[in-house]
Amino acid sequence: MSFQSYLDNIETKTGLTPRQFLALAEERGFGPGTKATPILEWLKTDYDLGRGHGMALVHVITKGPKIGDAHVGKAGTHGDRSDTLWLDGAASNPDR
Repeated sequence: MSFQSYLDNIETKTGLTPRQFLALAEERGFGPGTKATPILEWLKTDYDLGRGHGMALVHVITKGPKIGDAHVGKAGTHGDRSDTLWLDGAASNPDR
């Protein structure tokens, strides 16, 4: 599954966009420098998100929307179209 697909699936499951999760994380004091464990615990407890989906949000919360280019432009299920993740909802993504 591509990084963007993880985020899109999180939105489908929770009804919240990645941008909304960023705001909620900030309210809890999570951001750059926060370890993964407290974020993953919050996401599991409040939203029933597993580790894979949780780690996608951990990346966005702690590092922002840029991803490495290892899978960018690659064919297959793990390929992302861009090195910048779309955070404002799957329906509004111009890259879809």
